[in-house]
Amino acid sequence: MSQQSESRYLEQYVHSGEARIWTCISGTGLPFLMFNGGPGCDDYLAPVANLIDDVCQVIRFEPRGCGRSDWDGNYSVQTLVEDAECVRQAYGLDACIVGGHSFGPDLALAYALRFPRRVLGLIGIAGGRIVNDRTWHTTYRQNLSTIGEDLGGVTFTVDPNVNAECTRSWREYIKQPTLLHELAKFEFPATFIYGSEDIRPDWPTRQLASLLPYGQFVEIDGAAHTIWLTHACELRNELRIAIKRIQHHHEAPSD
Repeated sequence: MSQQSESRYLEQYVHSGEARIWTCISGTGLPFLMFNGGPGCDDYLAPVANLIDDVCQVIRFEPRGCGRSDWDGNYSVQTLVEDAECVRQAYGLDACIVGGHSFGPDLALAYALRFPRRVLGLIGIAGGRIVNDRTWHTTYRQNLSTIGEDLGGVTFTVDPNVNAECTRSWREYIKQPTLLHELAKFEFPATFIYGSEDIRPDWPTRQLASLLPYGQFVEIDGAAHTIWLTHACELRNELRIAIKRIQHHHEAPSD
């Protein structure tokens, strides 16, 4: 099923200002705009899309500076969010699920803050945090050097400036005085799926899930950062539960 799904995806370039953004679409169902990790990763989430493309219409895209999208040096959080909005508009979506992997949920949060009426719900895989904590990075680096990490052999083709510029922009972005207040007003479900063996500390994601009015944190025992490599069935199940949760939220009658 997964190989057939991947062979059916359709590619197109979307224009955001003068930049061209590579995108693809596969599947049927609720639209899901999927953000890559990094910052600074080209497309690698086809295996995740294949887990849900019978219930979701998945739109994947490469941020500018990554892979087949234009490399123009404009890699701020605000620019990447505007690019994502141009992708949504190009596919004619009124609203969609947003989310992704690793740093992807962070950008999805920024998108939801900028365009809340365009968001049905949020699903984060092995990510989602709004802190810039030195101990988090220290623990991650120590674990990376002592434990290591299996990324499934994937390699990325990116502008080397993307990570530094977007990280700098993100650190400024999360200093907004009203950020937590705005997040606490989100009216849609958010599910964060984490692996118990991820070398990244999970406390910022747990905090975020507790902050959001309809937030939820789910842990998959034994899984690491790229959950689908070893626990694809468990991830598939949790993704589907999260998607149904979003559906039920919008189907329920309002008071």
